[in-house]
Amino acid sequence: MAILNRADTSHTTTASNGSATPAAPVAIAMPSLPHPPLDADEFRRQGRLVVDFIADYYARIDGYPVRPAVAPGFLIRQLPEAAPARPEPDALAAALRDVRDLILPGVTHWQSPRHFAHFAATASNVGALGEALAAGLNVNPFTWAASPAATELEVVVTDWLGKALHLPESLLFSGGGGGTLLGTSCEAMLCTIVAARDRKLAEVGEERIGDLVVYCSDQTHFSFQKAARIAGIRRGNCREIPTSRESGFTLSPKALAAAVRADEAAGRVPLFLCATVGTTPTAAVDPLRELCAAVAGHDVWVHVDAAYAGAACVCPEFSHVVAGVEAAESFSTNPHKWLLANMDCCALWVRRPAALTAALGTDHDVILKDPAAAQAQAQQQQCSDGGVVDYKDWQVALSRRFRALKLWLVLRCHGVEGLRGLVRAHVRMAAAFEAMVRGDARFEVHVPRQFALVCFRLRAVAVAVAGEKRAGDYDGVAAGNELNRRLLEAVNATGRVYMSSAVVGGAYILRCAIGNSLTEERHVREAWSVVQEQATAILSAATATARTNGLTVRRARCDAEADVSDVPTPQQPLPLG
Repeated sequence: MAILNRADTSHTTTASNGSATPAAPVAIAMPSLPHPPLDADEFRRQGRLVVDFIADYYARIDGYPVRPAVAPGFLIRQLPEAAPARPEPDALAAALRDVRDLILPGVTHWQSPRHFAHFAATASNVGALGEALAAGLNVNPFTWAASPAATELEVVVTDWLGKALHLPESLLFSGGGGGTLLGTSCEAMLCTIVAARDRKLAEVGEERIGDLVVYCSDQTHFSFQKAARIAGIRRGNCREIPTSRESGFTLSPKALAAAVRADEAAGRVPLFLCATVGTTPTAAVDPLRELCAAVAGHDVWVHVDAAYAGAACVCPEFSHVVAGVEAAESFSTNPHKWLLANMDCCALWVRRPAALTAALGTDHDVILKDPAAAQAQAQQQQCSDGGVVDYKDWQVALSRRFRALKLWLVLRCHGVEGLRGLVRAHVRMAAAFEAMVRGDARFEVHVPRQFALVCFRLRAVAVAVAGEKRAGDYDGVAAGNELNRRLLEAVNATGRVYMSSAVVGGAYILRCAIGNSLTEERHVREAWSVVQEQATAILSAATATARTNGLTVRRARCDAEADVSDVPTPQQPLPLG
């Protein structure tokens, strides 16, 4: 800058009368990029290539095996060891060919209509285009001033979604609470645990962080314990309360209350409860009202993790699953799982945003401050609408994505009724799959179907027949689990279907989670046909093996008996004398 300043002040000329007059401005040569990375015409051309590629992929996705048959390192061996020094001609087209020929063969196709392994990551045209639009604008709305429209759209869209899900007014901005859009439920858990931790330590003293205790069930997603450890909770202070098949694998309010009382009696400090609406193994729904009542009076922060099943609350007939949530401090669900919002999008609502911002807020960097925004905030705080939201104070990171734009487009273009139709269609398909399972005597539905998840397995009687059950040398549980494990392996090996498993109450079960945007009833019926075919093959093989083993055992016993009969009878000793 000093050089530029000298150049600016020294370019003068002297007139004939001796007075100085400014010289003509000197143009300073600025370097230009040989290939501008942002060019409107080139963007149109390249954009068409990418859109056509994605459209062709969806048109042909049913032809791919759902899960690739590749070994670790398959892609590393096919790609160069270093990035190119200079781009090749028409580099994007060449790269897309490599995506088609090298990458797609090694992708697990999450949007396949035959992907039933995990809770879906639903996609939609507007969800994908919303991602593209947000990426094109490429704003970083960490504060209101950093992008006022992005911040205010997030305020609006989280209230829209909360109302569509029948959440209580107390969790919405319109009722004194508020919502934000994060990446995943794991982030929501971490943020709320940190908020609860700091609030509690302000009361009991920071030196007691080692006494803080958190609670969950043995069905709670593992990310909760991970978040608790990151927040400084000791591993031994996470109470994982056992569930049972008899209770539908839900968290028992009585057991929870007993655990809280025991910790208080031992001098520990109950801090946080994570209740779940739609557990990962079986989609079980914890009784929210009863759990909140069980910890009432103990100042325990109750968070509701509804990552999967929260979306179902868009349908009035499912809104009962969150009965009692008005007593919770926070609630989160993932619109990218079942509401067409594409990855990633997690909505978190809190009843008292001040607890979140007190723990996660920052106010030290002058660069982030905007005098006009500060004045607007001071004015707005005098109004009924509340203060300006700086979303950096609602999350761990500073930078953030413009997720609200994508979710807003989904709600605008599909409407609440459109989302209800999607959820109901998947639930109907899951009910049809459940009926097919119950119609085959070899199988059982291990727990009643919840939402669009069916948990099933080969019955013990089918396993016993195949294994030629014999008293004293037959472990029915282990044999049943092994046979069901082999069944899942065989089903997935076909490439025509992809399912997953869980172990609940000691039983190995198969999980069929229906929820992809492209899935139709014919895909569900085909999936069941594959399961039946593979079950028939496995049971037949197990029966043949058991018969062979049984024959071998009988022969061995006969041989052993023959050997014993050939041994001479010992002679009695002669009497002495």
